[in-house]
Amino acid sequence: MITGNNIRLQPTVAADLERFFIFQLDKEAIHLAAFTPKDPTDKEAYLNKYAKLLSEPTVHMRTIVVNNIIVGSISKFEIEGDAEITYWIDRGFWGKGIGTAVLKQFLALEKARPIFGRVAFDNIGSQRVLEKCGFVRIGKDKGFANARQAEIEEFIYKLT
Repeated sequence: MITGNNIRLQPTVAADLERFFIFQLDKEAIHLAAFTPKDPTDKEAYLNKYAKLLSEPTVHMRTIVVNNIIVGSISKFEIEGDAEITYWIDRGFWGKGIGTAVLKQFLALEKARPIFGRVAFDNIGSQRVLEKCGFVRIGKDKGFANARQAEIEEFIYKLT
């Protein structure tokens, strides 16, 4: 387990995006995330999309750093006026308590409420992270998951 003292959030800068791109190429991580770009290997599209989001005022993006190593990202964004949370942690750091620690830190910085989280029905780890941070499952939806090339169920969580 990695302690909170070794985990910090820093504002995301354009140089961090290269590292984020590499994380999201992991096939197991892509499968669990499910709702990914059609072509996660298109580096130019990835970098262009996230570079634009860095200057978007409704997006709050942070880089996750553990022992001075970038291990992921966490962001708040808005869809149709609703605040939503998303995070991605390098698979080499899964199961160490980082997701829960970072989400708690991030929620202390990000005051938008209610805030929603969506997670694939079988992404148990991410469901636990949300629940440990006070999110309550309020429903479910179905959507096309590019990573699985199928429509799958996702659970919707809410923090008030």
